[in-house]
Amino acid sequence: MKKFLLAIAVVSGLLLSSSLLAQGTPDFRVAREEAVQNLQAMIRIDTSNPPGNESKLAEYLKAILDKEGIASEIIAAEPGRGNLIARIKGNGRKKPLLLMGHSDTVGVEKEKWTVDAFAGLIKDGFVYGRGALDDKSGVAGMLQVFLMVHRQKIPLDRDIIFLAEAGEEAGGGVGIEFLVEKHWPKIECEFALNEGAEIYARDGKVQYVGVATTEKLVRTMRLVARGTSGHGSMPRVDNPIVHLAAAVAKLGNYQPRLRLNETTRTFFERLAKISPPAEAFLYTHLEDPAVGKMVEETIRRTNVYYNSMLRTSISPNIIKGGFRFNVIPAEAEATLDIRALPDENVEAFLAELRRVIDDPAVELSPLQSLWPATPPSSIHSDMFRALEKAQAQVFAGAVTLPVMLTGATDSASLRAKGVQAYGIGPIVTDDDVARMHGNDERLSVEGLGRFVEFLYGAAVEVSASR
Repeated sequence: MKKFLLAIAVVSGLLLSSSLLAQGTPDFRVAREEAVQNLQAMIRIDTSNPPGNESKLAEYLKAILDKEGIASEIIAAEPGRGNLIARIKGNGRKKPLLLMGHSDTVGVEKEKWTVDAFAGLIKDGFVYGRGALDDKSGVAGMLQVFLMVHRQKIPLDRDIIFLAEAGEEAGGGVGIEFLVEKHWPKIECEFALNEGAEIYARDGKVQYVGVATTEKLVRTMRLVARGTSGHGSMPRVDNPIVHLAAAVAKLGNYQPRLRLNETTRTFFERLAKISPPAEAFLYTHLEDPAVGKMVEETIRRTNVYYNSMLRTSISPNIIKGGFRFNVIPAEAEATLDIRALPDENVEAFLAELRRVIDDPAVELSPLQSLWPATPPSSIHSDMFRALEKAQAQVFAGAVTLPVMLTGATDSASLRAKGVQAYGIGPIVTDDDVARMHGNDERLSVEGLGRFVEFLYGAAVEVSASR
């Protein structure tokens, strides 16, 4: 009898929970309009970093939360560099979910924009402005879902924390690093959703929903060539400009070895299933010794993003040397942007680069890491499964792809604390992505709306009481 009554209670609880969620299904059209309006307003608050001035945007967000009756606070490491934190309480059965985005942006070259970069203009179905994609759309989407959960009064097994952080575009010293070091209990969580990937659309149809589970490590290296200074009318064989140029050319043409991990292997396996036959052939033959070289070279020429996902990458980006046209300098240097695979053996990699350069006149400085090396977030967690489930419901016919970012986000600082952090983003096309950090940055109104719907589904799935 007790087992029977227990079964009745469990079933009744599940039905009640499902009923509450069904009754509280939000109007996503209205949610989209609200999110777009908030995105426009945030774009109009110039938070170009430097100097940042993120506190102005934090105050805007706080006013919204105050109106909803949600307590929030602004914490700043420096004047004007505010981070906003708010929390919806759950019953505490599970550790919190963190919804986060960064409120600062890169600067603009105003004269090269065709619209006002800080007007939040809507044109032809797109919101234009700095931060429209990176990352004020992320802040707007996370905020919208946070408000919707609060308004629906959904019973939660875990707290949901909303964070609009400062300082991401110039390192996290006033943002995530400051919060992790000084205010960790305010943002401590099991799962985090942040920027980092996108919902990719081609020919008007969503192909896949990217979920970033890990990212490459940002490292820098200096090449320094030294020789004898002298008069430019008498060329020297030890001219450091010549030696440096040769070393840079060698590294520019060099491809480190292809190496897959769990994330990238799954990414290409799933990508092959939705790709045209010619592309699918490349993704399914990455490690085929018979055609591997041809496959790698084809990807290198046709998709620089996928090529970087396959290996540690090297990009020579700065060269310095000389001060007069008729003087041979004694020294010249180049700075390399190294994006290392998460488990790259640094000493072995340095040894390989020295072998490739093969010039004792050129020195390699030690690699400097700007972010911590951390294990990837699991593709088998409750959060990843919730993202997959939400993708299937909102974007039927698409697939969920775990992604290793070639860039960097503040999720690395969270993973270093043991958080399962995942990068997601709105619907974009190749054209939209090309504008990020560039001119006429934009995001489609529809793309933000569908992102909110997807994010809401995932957040509720992993947080709601059952």
